[in-house]
Amino acid sequence: MTVAAVILAAGAGTRFGGDKLRTLVRGTPLIELALEGPLEARFDEVVVVTGASSLDDLIPEDVTILRNEQWAEGQASSLGVGIDWCQRRGHSAAVVGLGDQPGVTAEAWERIAGWPEGPIVVATYRGRRGHPVRLDAPVWSLIPTEGDQGARALMSRRPELVVEVACDGTPEDIDTREDLRRWT
Repeated sequence: MTVAAVILAAGAGTRFGGDKLRTLVRGTPLIELALEGPLEARFDEVVVVTGASSLDDLIPEDVTILRNEQWAEGQASSLGVGIDWCQRRGHSAAVVGLGDQPGVTAEAWERIAGWPEGPIVVATYRGRRGHPVRLDAPVWSLIPTEGDQGARALMSRRPELVVEVACDGTPEDIDTREDLRRWT
């Protein structure tokens, strides 16, 4: 059984006012910081789903880059691109995170990936759900393919499938310039 990390990084960053994933946070592009955790956790494959802009020059060569041509249709379309890839590659699970969350630790990625229960495992931080989220192959067909909620809609509809796991780290994302100021 193999497990892939899937980083969703296709949005245009409209609330931020531009290409936020290239923005330097403490001297490093945001997407590179978000990749540190899954790369350190040593997944069978690390995948980044891009869309609004190319990030190819910022992503290490050993990371698979997928392009979501329908990125403007919402996060569910990007998740669908990542899940479709995982299915074609024969992975048994996808652990999903966001490209604008630099504080999610390798420990959180490993903990969620290796949790013995499922089929949906969600990280919690101080009792609040966040990323990463593990989606085992048996639930992939249940994930919405439209809209901006991705697996969150499935977790709301089917709470009996969800296991929450407490993690350390900072799940806050950088959506606005004010969020960036808090990080720096």
